[in-house]
Amino acid sequence: MDLQLTGRVAIVTGASKGMGLAVTRTLLEEGAKVVAVSRRTTPELDALAGPNLLHVAADLMDEGAPARIVARAVEAFGGVDVLVNNAGGPPPGVSLPQFGFTTPDDGDWRRMFEFNLFAPVRLIREALPRLLESDAAAIVNVSTTMARQPGPMNYDYSAAKAGLANVTKGLSEEFGPQGIRVNTVSPGPVRTAWWTEEGGAADILAGATGADRDAVMDKVAPEMMNLVTGRLVEPQEVADAVVLLASPRSGSTTGAEVVVDGGSLKGL
Repeated sequence: MDLQLTGRVAIVTGASKGMGLAVTRTLLEEGAKVVAVSRRTTPELDALAGPNLLHVAADLMDEGAPARIVARAVEAFGGVDVLVNNAGGPPPGVSLPQFGFTTPDDGDWRRMFEFNLFAPVRLIREALPRLLESDAAAIVNVSTTMARQPGPMNYDYSAAKAGLANVTKGLSEEFGPQGIRVNTVSPGPVRTAWWTEEGGAADILAGATGADRDAVMDKVAPEMMNLVTGRLVEPQEVADAVVLLASPRSGSTTGAEVVVDGGSLKGL
């Protein structure tokens, strides 16, 4: 299926690994021009180098970053058609999961909201004038199932992502009539660096359950989270949903939430 993305210009945050890398790769395969945003590049991102890829090194917790990112996109490719706010999760120096309401302090809450809510809001605000110039503009915000299914852990993260989902709905109402579609993709647990890196979720849960880290990812976590598929989500599965929503082929889809969670959400 032709997703009609050839020549479209997309900004993707958190593009150096995991879901963002998969989104970047898929957009390039569909003929899009991609501005890949991350603090630093990776060998995997470097392997995608070509005339349609521009890496912009940026810390999204820097309030000046959005203006530089959009300016580079316009300078290199002439405009912006798609914005994928994928960067999120634990801010630098933070590991999740964190258990209990009293675990995060005020500083933790501020950093979590800065990274997962305020940074996307600032980038959307900066990109809007360029998106309004596009004849097929789309914003895709990556949230989490925890925004809809909170529990006694990761309070700050869940709340920040719930805020992002709310912003997405409001944007779809305000800017839909002006030609910008805005949607959410909400992954469940995805096999990314958040889980696999040393000191990440697999190690934290291994310490809490007494299992080894591989068993946590392959068996313990899927059982704890009631994943119908019996496994963690793969980054490419999330990327496929993101790119479809970014495509003009999804022209009547706006204000929607697409869940890619292995069946963890049980509510209607």
